[in-house]
Amino acid sequence: MTPLYLSRATLRSVPSLESLAPVLAPTDPAARSQVDHRLVWSLFAEDRDATRDFLFRREDRGAPTTRACFLILSRRPPDRASPLFDVETKEFAPALAKGDRLGFSLLANPAVTHWRVVDGKKVRRRDDVVMHALATIPSGERTERRPQIIEEEGRRWLESQGARTGFAISATDALKIDGYDQIEIDRDPVRARTARGKQTISASILSFDGCLTIVEPELFLESLARGFGRARAFGCGLMLIRRVR
Repeated sequence: MTPLYLSRATLRSVPSLESLAPVLAPTDPAARSQVDHRLVWSLFAEDRDATRDFLFRREDRGAPTTRACFLILSRRPPDRASPLFDVETKEFAPALAKGDRLGFSLLANPAVTHWRVVDGKKVRRRDDVVMHALATIPSGERTERRPQIIEEEGRRWLESQGARTGFAISATDALKIDGYDQIEIDRDPVRARTARGKQTISASILSFDGCLTIVEPELFLESLARGFGRARAFGCGLMLIRRVR
């Protein structure tokens, strides 16, 4: 398996960057996701033709906006000479075995693909798992049922991910599912003014925290590097793991 690198990148605390705080750390969640995407890309900009081979997650909750901090899992090390970030990097090669127990934290955009008939034609559609389930419930009951749907559909999605990527979550495992933040992210604010078609990405984000059991170590590590769910270019999909007893 290609070596992986785990990094922490924190915006430098210098006056020139602090003066740009409204630009580098906007308060609007959708705008912030787009800016975060570009900021993290700047750490891998030495190869302009490279495809994205990293995942990231913003980890500066409660910190000043001028000190935005990102955890990054990548297949190549980020630029440690970045003029924007203080970067700490180490090789990421956990020794995992079947049956190992891990605590985990994951921000994900879980989706389900299904078919529907539009004007007599079958059309493939992708919805977030919560909205897809709520659509089957009478509108007057949706607000009351929503927390239950988040819990049930979030667990179902995560269990299905595990079945394909080498881990398992048992019925007795503690699992906290929270959030369900919905944002619209511009694909490219410059091209959006001239290009045709939908230029935004809809992302519904759930937060998962709990414990899992390793079933296939190599498959799990490769899946960890690829990420889970959608919107991985915008801060979703990175699963953080830790040993538990």
